[in-house]
Amino acid sequence: MSGLELLAAVLGVTAVWLTVKQNAWCWPIGLVMVLIYGGLFYEVKLYSGMLLQLAYAVLQLYGWWQWKRPDRVEDARQVSRLPTRALFGGLLAGLLLSVALGAAMASWTDAALPWLDATLTGFSLVAQLWMAQKRLQCWPLWIVVDVVYVGQYLHQQLYFTAGLFAVLTLIAVRGWLEWRRDPAVGHA
Repeated sequence: MSGLELLAAVLGVTAVWLTVKQNAWCWPIGLVMVLIYGGLFYEVKLYSGMLLQLAYAVLQLYGWWQWKRPDRVEDARQVSRLPTRALFGGLLAGLLLSVALGAAMASWTDAALPWLDATLTGFSLVAQLWMAQKRLQCWPLWIVVDVVYVGQYLHQQLYFTAGLFAVLTLIAVRGWLEWRRDPAVGHA
């Protein structure tokens, strides 16, 4: 499993770095990564994380489409800020999904860390959707989520994955700084 985990981690760093650079290749590389992680998380009983990888697979395709818009390059999505109402709506959706998924995992499965895994899953889905839409606020949310993921993966002895999320935290900081300077957004 370590070799496959290492491959997924390398693909993850590559995909997120390409996201920071607004390179659409982040999406197909990310798709391969999430498919590998889906299998790995099943093996270590992080079922919410496994389901998250399946949702990510769909969001990878959505993000690729959002960023490329095959019909017209001019229509490709630009970096933008979420309005305050949409920001809080997204965070509320993440919370509600976390509670529902956590209750289901705690009640009906032998999931390891059902509540933590579900909470990270709920907010990761929000961050990933915002990333696909090139919303600036995806990066601060990713920073928080990634830091907590490091602890979860250390607890589960997924050391390459914990290392990946430590690196992803740094890349998310870089992404936030770079996207804030994007001409479409202006300075914060």
